[in-house]
Amino acid sequence: MALPGSRGGCACAEQIDQDARILRKLDVSEGVTGEGDPASPYVCTVLDVETTGTDHGSDALIQLGLRRFRCDEEGRITRIDRPYSWFEDPGRPIPPEVVRITGITDEMVQGHEIDRGAVKRILQGSSLIVAHNAAFDRRWVEAQVPEATGLAWGCSMADVDWASHGFDGRSLGFLGMQCGFWFEAHRADADVDAVIGLLRHRFPDGRTVLAELLDTARQPSWLVHAQGAAFGVKDRLRARGYRWNPSQRVWSREVKDEALTAEEFWLAANVYCVEASPRALGPRLERVDCWSRYA
Repeated sequence: MALPGSRGGCACAEQIDQDARILRKLDVSEGVTGEGDPASPYVCTVLDVETTGTDHGSDALIQLGLRRFRCDEEGRITRIDRPYSWFEDPGRPIPPEVVRITGITDEMVQGHEIDRGAVKRILQGSSLIVAHNAAFDRRWVEAQVPEATGLAWGCSMADVDWASHGFDGRSLGFLGMQCGFWFEAHRADADVDAVIGLLRHRFPDGRTVLAELLDTARQPSWLVHAQGAAFGVKDRLRARGYRWNPSQRVWSREVKDEALTAEEFWLAANVYCVEASPRALGPRLERVDCWSRYA
């Protein structure tokens, strides 16, 4: 392909076409998307929070953003609602590191409060709530809006097998770039739109990211708690995909039904064998579904 104003073909232009990837600024428009049936009965809400830190006991919420959309059984987003976003005054200075990352200053939140009544109405009217780190966001939301407890949740980070589709990493910004768009990250309203951008992305087989997320959310699974595991096996557990739960003081991992037997065999050989000096005979299993997952 020739460059504008050039004569004939240009090897340089061909090289640019082959070696460059264009990233477009994300634009999530309100209204009908042109895909599927806009009257689809399923309503999902994407949600994101910004906080002064990661400690639910001592840190505070400073922004909450959400946006609803309709989707059909095939995971096609058919209609997108307007965005909602609120700041919240934490009553104390926002740490400089948080200001640097989010751009949210003390002046921006001063005197502001999240409309918890609106949040409650929107979430209670949703078939599924989606966040890009639902294990983090869900706890903050349920602490602030107790009426939202027990609703169905999905996670665009954990409920999609990104690696099997050739994606590197799971951070929102990096996934967005691999899907061909960029956005102003680390603000709740911008992150919400970025998640919607991810959910609309189609894999090479034609299915949307949302379709895979819905399949995962619908399937019950097992939360395997490696209770009584000796300190010496922590590196094995971490390498296996277990994460430390500080409140329960146990290493845990979620596995699907078909993977449970293999997981129990692995634990027997690596964690509960005599050589590993366990303090329990075996793991504790907890059944989870989209209503209890990430709680």
